[in-house]
Amino acid sequence: MKMSMTISQTICYNLPMQDIISRQIKPIDQLVFSDDFMFGAVMRDAEICKGVLERLLQIKIDHIEYPELQKSISPFYSKKGVRLDVYVANSDKVFDVECQSYTIKNIGKRTRYYQSMIDIDSLMKGADYSELKESYVIFICLSDPFNDNLPIYTFERKCKEKESVELKDETHHLIFNCAAYEEEENPELKEFLSFVKNNKANSDLTRRIENMVQTKKFEQSFVNEYMAWNLHDQDVLKRGREEGRKEGQKEGIFETYFDLIKSGLISIKDAAAKLNMSESALKESFNIA
Repeated sequence: MKMSMTISQTICYNLPMQDIISRQIKPIDQLVFSDDFMFGAVMRDAEICKGVLERLLQIKIDHIEYPELQKSISPFYSKKGVRLDVYVANSDKVFDVECQSYTIKNIGKRTRYYQSMIDIDSLMKGADYSELKESYVIFICLSDPFNDNLPIYTFERKCKEKESVELKDETHHLIFNCAAYEEEENPELKEFLSFVKNNKANSDLTRRIENMVQTKKFEQSFVNEYMAWNLHDQDVLKRGREEGRKEGQKEGIFETYFDLIKSGLISIKDAAAKLNMSESALKESFNIA
C-alpha cells in the first residue's frame, strides 16, 4: 500500500505540571530515542520517520513531506499543554504518533483530547463533518498502561449491546506497550519495540535511529533547543510552586478569620475590612446567612 503523507511537528513548551514533575531532566549525553525531545528531533528525519511509521502501521509509505500545521490550531494545542510529537496526514488519513518515556495518567482521556485537536485542525482547513479524515492516535509507551501484557492495544468504537455493529466514525487509538515486546509476533515490530525499551539496535532501522541519536547530541542547535526547553519547564514549575504557596497562605488566612468569626472574636464587618472584601462577598465565601 503506497501513500503520500505529510508530517509536521509542533513542540509546545507549556506542558501540564504533572508531566513536568514526572519527567526527569536528563543530561544530553544520556538522552535516548524514547525521551520526549530526542524523539521529536529524530523523527524530523524523513527516512527514519517513514521507517518508524511503516514498522508501526505495517504499511508501505511512498514519501514524507514536512509542511506547517494549520497555524490557527496552535493556540488550542498550547492551551492545554498538548504536544503532537509527530502529526502525519495524507489525502484520506491522519496520524498522531506519541512516545511516552514516563508513566502517564488518564491515557484514555488524553487520546480523546488529542483526537479532538486533530478533528479541529481538519475542520479549520475547510473540511465538512462528512469530510473528516480517518484518524489514528498512536502512543508508544515504555510501560504497560493497562497491565494486561499486550504489545498492542487497539481501540475502536463498537456497539455495547451488539459488537458486530460499528460506529464507523473512522477513529482508531493504538497504544504500543514496549514492555511486552516479547509477546509481539511480527519480528520487525518486536525488534522495534525492544529497541525503544532497551536501547539495543538490531536492525537497519534501529541502527539508523541510534546513529541519529548520537549525532544530535553533538549538534549545537539541538543542544541550544534542548536547554531552552528545559529552562522553560523549570520556570513553569517554579511559578507553579510559588503560586501554590501563595494560594496556601491565602487559604490559611481565610480559615483563621472564619474560626475567629465562628468564635465571636471578630465581627463580619471587621473581618471583611481586614480581608479587603465586601461583607456580602465574605458571607458568600464562608457560606454565612
